[in-house]
Amino acid sequence: MTNPLLNLREGPIARLRLNRPELHNAFDAMLIAALTGALEAVAADDSVRVVVLEGEGPSFSAGADLNWMRGMAAASEEANRTDSLALARLMRTLDELPRPTIARVQGAAFGGGVGLVACCDIAIAASDAKFGLTESKLGLLPAVISPYVLDAIGPRQARRWFATAETFDAATALDIGLLHQVVAGDALDEAVQRQVDLLLKAGPHASSQAKSLVRRVAFERDRDRLDHDNAALIARLRVSDEGQEGLGAFLDKRKPRWCQ
Repeated sequence: MTNPLLNLREGPIARLRLNRPELHNAFDAMLIAALTGALEAVAADDSVRVVVLEGEGPSFSAGADLNWMRGMAAASEEANRTDSLALARLMRTLDELPRPTIARVQGAAFGGGVGLVACCDIAIAASDAKFGLTESKLGLLPAVISPYVLDAIGPRQARRWFATAETFDAATALDIGLLHQVVAGDALDEAVQRQVDLLLKAGPHASSQAKSLVRRVAFERDRDRLDHDNAALIARLRVSDEGQEGLGAFLDKRKPRWCQ
């Protein structure tokens, strides 16, 4: 049986490649479990500095596997709840992963594929990529991925795309905030590598914790507490080994040790 996920290491870079190209990397229970397990392993491995999430073949991910969906349609509500919680665990694990993540998107990104893109810190797509939150065509909704898609595109945009299920192009995905960059297909790897290189120049701890700072600041409504917590954070970082090395390297006009 073909491995549904390839875990390719290139030094400090982990490339997690969805590997069901004949099905446009559609989800099933095995792929969900494999990707969740790989992400959990990355979270525990301090030698990993950057994660690139990508798809083998012509598509990033076309969402749910039709045969898998057929099986779940015949299952009980309780079985469907358990199955959906496995997908929710995957999305949350990716969203909260203590490593910077990059989505490399080509071809189709539909349904849960859009969820994966939204969960990544940086999302770059080929100009001919297509996107869609297509669940309502089936009488369903993108419920499990909705927190992450809303974070990316906002409630106003979500109300349209969740309801209509229409597909949209990469330029629209960029405009509504799902993507950070759109490039020609033959420039996709170069664009992803540029972001990898930038992340490897940043302090490992700083880059891995950036998303937790953003999340805390975005949702904290007590401004006094926010000021206190942010002051404590920057003080802690300044006296940390990484902060001392970074500041020292800047003042000495040399590269920090993590760039050697």
